[in-house]
Amino acid sequence: MGITERKGRERAEREVRIVAVARAVAEREGWAAVTVRRLADEIEYSQPVLYSHFKNRDAIVAAVAVEGFRELTAVLVTAAGNSANARAALENAASAYLHFAFGHPALYEAMFVLPSGLRFAEEDTGPELREAFGALASVVAPFHDDNAVATETFWAALHGLAELERTKRIRPVARLERVRLLVRSFTGDQDSI
Repeated sequence: MGITERKGRERAEREVRIVAVARAVAEREGWAAVTVRRLADEIEYSQPVLYSHFKNRDAIVAAVAVEGFRELTAVLVTAAGNSANARAALENAASAYLHFAFGHPALYEAMFVLPSGLRFAEEDTGPELREAFGALASVVAPFHDDNAVATETFWAALHGLAELERTKRIRPVARLERVRLLVRSFTGDQDSI
């Protein structure tokens, strides 16, 4: 292996480490504890080294968020794939989305709440974001002709439920009932599941 290849590999490994440490600190202590200075101390590199990888804290948050979108896509695809029919896929995806949000609160916050510079629904939207949207769109498609608008609405409803429950403004005990109500409203089926 040449020097250039080795340096490239080491650089990529440092970036992975920076993102992993940022995510770990955020999950443990919240995003307020994630600063470039703190990360530099944690990974034992100077702040200029971190800045050579990421322009600022928001860029680190964005890298964590992109990682989260990859994980969310996998969760949604698995949930839909393990379903007996389209309606079950919609409900399973909704439940999996909420489970993901509550299981990874700091990651979810990086993906959807904190400033990150990530662009949604634009020509230059990254593939990880498109794939996560596509995973949701695939479970909404059987029930709505205008899939983009319906998927955005479904996603917005899930995000609202996640944030309201996360901030203790709605009761966690009614989560499954809310998911079923949301599914009924999207499928047009008034029968209970």
